[in-house]
Amino acid sequence: MALPQGYAERVYAGVLGKIIGVYLGRPFEGWTYERIMQELGEIEYYVHESLDKALIVVDDDISGTFCFLRSMPDHGNRPDLTAEQIGQTWLNYLIEPKTVLWWGGLGMSTEHTAFLRLRAGIPAPESGSIALNTRVVAEQIGAQIFIDGWGMIAPGDPERAADLARRAASVSHDGEAIYGAQVIAAMEAQAFVESDMNALLDVGQGVIPRDCTINRLIDDLREWRQEYATWHETFAQVQGRYGYDRYGGNCHMIPNHAVIIMSLLYCQDRFDRAMTIVNTAGWDTDCNSGNVGCLMGIKNGLAGLDIGPDFRTPVADRMYIPTAEGGECVTDAVREADKVVAIAEALDGQAHVAGKAGARFHFEKPGAQQGFMCDAAVDSRDVVRLRNVVGHSESGQRSLEIAYGGVATGRSGRVLTETMPSIRKSKGYQAPACPTLYAGQRLSSRVAADDGCQGTASLGFVLRVLRGDGSEVLHRGPTVQLMPGEAQLLEWTVEAPDGCPITAVGLEIRSDDRADGVLYLDWLTWSGAPDVVLGPPSEGGDAWLDAWVDSLYAHSSQDHAHRLVQNEGTGMALQGTRDWRDYSASAIFWPHLAASCGLAVRVQGLNRYYALELVRGGMVRLVRQLEGLTVLAEAPFDWTWDRPCELSIRCKGSRLVGSVDGEALFDLVDESPLTGGAVGMTLTEGRIAVDPVRVRPV
Repeated sequence: MALPQGYAERVYAGVLGKIIGVYLGRPFEGWTYERIMQELGEIEYYVHESLDKALIVVDDDISGTFCFLRSMPDHGNRPDLTAEQIGQTWLNYLIEPKTVLWWGGLGMSTEHTAFLRLRAGIPAPESGSIALNTRVVAEQIGAQIFIDGWGMIAPGDPERAADLARRAASVSHDGEAIYGAQVIAAMEAQAFVESDMNALLDVGQGVIPRDCTINRLIDDLREWRQEYATWHETFAQVQGRYGYDRYGGNCHMIPNHAVIIMSLLYCQDRFDRAMTIVNTAGWDTDCNSGNVGCLMGIKNGLAGLDIGPDFRTPVADRMYIPTAEGGECVTDAVREADKVVAIAEALDGQAHVAGKAGARFHFEKPGAQQGFMCDAAVDSRDVVRLRNVVGHSESGQRSLEIAYGGVATGRSGRVLTETMPSIRKSKGYQAPACPTLYAGQRLSSRVAADDGCQGTASLGFVLRVLRGDGSEVLHRGPTVQLMPGEAQLLEWTVEAPDGCPITAVGLEIRSDDRADGVLYLDWLTWSGAPDVVLGPPSEGGDAWLDAWVDSLYAHSSQDHAHRLVQNEGTGMALQGTRDWRDYSASAIFWPHLAASCGLAVRVQGLNRYYALELVRGGMVRLVRQLEGLTVLAEAPFDWTWDRPCELSIRCKGSRLVGSVDGEALFDLVDESPLTGGAVGMTLTEGRIAVDPVRVRPV
C-alpha cells in the first residue's frame, strides 16, 4: 500500500519516542512500583542525575531494535524475508559477549540462549523454540522490546507488521512472547493511520489467537479501565493476576505487556502521561517505556512529544548501536529514521530520496539536532543556543541555528557532535565502536550568517582527536570569514595524526569584535575513503586500540602494532565504515601460528567481507564471506611461520586485486552486495602479529 501522508516525520517521532522512553526508564530498571513511589515518586521527567547515572546510554532495547532490522536491507528488502535470514543477521552483527545483548548465559538470558543455538548451526525459528529452550525461557520479554522497527516499516498494514514481527521474534522467542510482539508491531503499524487507542487495541488483538493469555490480559485491562478511575487501582489488579510471582524467569513477557497496555489506556492520549504511568509502575521500565514511547510517538507525531516537559532537548537525537559493524555505533534518531523509511519505500517499490543530497547531518526534521551540542569545555556565554529552525537552507527546508554572544578575542565558541562514543559501557552493555570520520576524507558543510549579525564571524572545522595516552586534543581546519547575510561552503580534506582516532567533529566560531550573532548550519557531511595509517600514534599508549572492534580472544599492541590471538573458530579486528568504497589496504602479517589469517576489505560485520588469506598448507586465496564462504581464487604460496608477508587488496567498483609482497596474484571482478565497508584482519585458530594497516583511496 502507498505510504501514508507525513510518514517520514511520524517514523522520526517513533524513533525519538523509543529512545526517550528507554532513557527515562533505564536508571531504575527492575525497581518495583513500591520502591519507585517511595524513593522517586511518580516519574515525570528524567531522574538519571539524582541516581548519578548518565542520560545517553548503551542499551539493548535501542541497539537490538535497530540492529536486527538491518536484515531487511542486507537481504534485499524483500517482503518474504525469513526467520532464518534474520538469524543470520544476528550472527553477523553480534559479538559475544560485547554487543547488543544481555549475555547472561544459556538458559538465563533468552537472547544469549538463542545466539548459542544459532552459532551451533540451529537455524531460526528452531533457535528460539519452546521445544528446544523451554516455555519459561522462550516467553521472556525480548521479543517485544526489539520489535518496533517491524511495525514502522509496515505503515497502515498491521497484518504485514504482525507477520514480520512473528518471523523476527521467533529467532529467540516463542509462544506468548511472540503474541505480545505481534500486538505491539500491529498497533504501531496501524498508528500511522488511526489515532483512536481502542481501535488500535482492537487491531492488536485481532492479529493473535483469541484464546491466548495476551489476548485475555488485554480484555481484562480494558474491563478494569471501565471499572477503576486510576491506573494505581488497576495496577493492583495487574499485580494480583499477572504479577512477577506468577511467571518464571528474569523478565517475563506477560507482566510487562500488562503495564504497557495499562499505560496506553490511562494516558489520556498524552505522551508525557504515558511515560509517567509506564515508568512509575516499575518492573522492566526501560523496555516497557521504549515500546510505549515509540507507539505514542507514531500516533501523535512530533507535536505530541512536545506537550508537557521538554524531553527532546537533553537527548538531542543521540543514540548508540554497538555491533560488529563498529562504524555504525554512533548514530542519531534522524539517521535511523531515514533508514527505516528507506526500507518501507523499497518494500513499496519506491526509490529513497535522501535529504540534502544524502548529507549525514541535514536537520530536515523539526527540532532535530542530530547530536550537535555546545562544547561543555567552553564558557556558556560563548555559544548560548542551538535550535532547529525553518529556512536558511539552499536545498531543504530547515537548518540548525547557532546563536552566539560575546565570543571574546582569543577564545571561541564550539558546537560538536560525536564520531566515537564518549561512553564505553553502561550497566553491563559495552560500546565497541570505530570512528565515523577519518583523515583523508573530504569534510564539507554549508553555513550562512544571519542578516542581523553584528560584525564578521570567523568560522572553521574543529576535531577532537584521541591521543595514544587517552587524552583528547583539539585539531583545527582552515577558517573562513562570514559577513552578515553571507553563506559559504566550507571544505577540508581532514588532517589528523596517524593512528589517533577522531572522537568529535564540529564548528568553531570566533568574533574578534565580540559581537553577538546567529549562524545557520544547513548541512555537514563527509565522503570518500580515508588516507590513514591505522596503527599506534607517535605519542605512545594503547588508547588507539579502542577504535578497533574485535571478536578475538585477545587483541593487543606489544612488539608489533597488533597482536591477535584466537583460540577457536575465526575472529576479526576491524575498523572503518560502510561508506568506504574504493580503496586499497595493506599490512605486514607475521603468522606465528594460525590455521589461516588475512586482510579483509569492505567488511560489513563478522560474516560479510572480502579477504586475502594465507592458509595453512601453503596456499593463498581471495574469498568472499557473505553468510557462507566462497573461494573466488586461490594459488600455491610458500609461506612459513614467523616470516613476514605483506598483503594488500585493491577494490574499485566490482574489481578486486590481491597482492602478496608486491606481486599481484589475483585480479578479478565479483558482483555482490559488498560494495563498501571497513578494513579488517582475520584469524582462524592461532596467533599472529600485524604491523600497521595502511588505507588509501583509489
